[in-house]
Amino acid sequence: MKYKLFTLIIIAMTVTNSLTAQQLDFLKVKAFEHQLDDVMELIDTTELKSKLKEVEENYKQNPSEINKTRLGIIYHETALNLSFFTKTEFKGYAKKSFDTLSGLFNSANTSKELLPFIASYRASALSLVGAETKKLKLLGGAFDLFNDAVKNYSTISYLPEFLRGSVAENLPWFFFTKRKLAKQDFQSIIDKQNKNEQFANWKIMSFTYWAWAKQRQSKKYRNQSLAHLDKAISLDPNYKAGRKKAEELKSKILK
Repeated sequence: MKYKLFTLIIIAMTVTNSLTAQQLDFLKVKAFEHQLDDVMELIDTTELKSKLKEVEENYKQNPSEINKTRLGIIYHETALNLSFFTKTEFKGYAKKSFDTLSGLFNSANTSKELLPFIASYRASALSLVGAETKKLKLLGGAFDLFNDAVKNYSTISYLPEFLRGSVAENLPWFFFTKRKLAKQDFQSIIDKQNKNEQFANWKIMSFTYWAWAKQRQSKKYRNQSLAHLDKAISLDPNYKAGRKKAEELKSKILK
């Protein structure tokens, strides 16, 4: 009964604030992306812990919608990178992220150009709640939210497909139906980037080219995978994104 109630709440929250990409201003979406970039896709745990304190303090001083969005995203990054490596200190951050972003998603006052970020990270946060609590039904709910985000915002933002693909590629083999989405999503981002080089930034594309190659390690895709890995490496000279993993995978393929 609790699961049914939780599912109904998720559906209600999804319907509340669904807007299509056609209703959004691309330049405003990119402006918000610029304000959020420093809290997204953090791989340095020392930097992450410092950023978490900074963002929490900024929100206390100024609880604006952009600072609340930053808070929800940094909670997501904390859950993703720290909560699974400690027994106590960072537990519960996935739910804090989901709750924070859900509050924004359900508010009629939230700027619509923030919704691609809020909806995507909200879905990912729910998948992390499912992983932390070992409740598979929450994972299903997360993919429902992902699918809505992809449907509504993927033509104007890379984030719905990037986060859905990132979750899908890390699922166990028996989630083969969802795992297939990873190939689809990363290819879609590359296709959009080829049409518009402003679609995604260097950091996202570095991760995306590496993820594409990771999904295609057979001889059939060897040359294209190596080409994408070289792109992932060249885009990330300071090892802030996919370079390290791309170099490791390239070495494996060349052996």
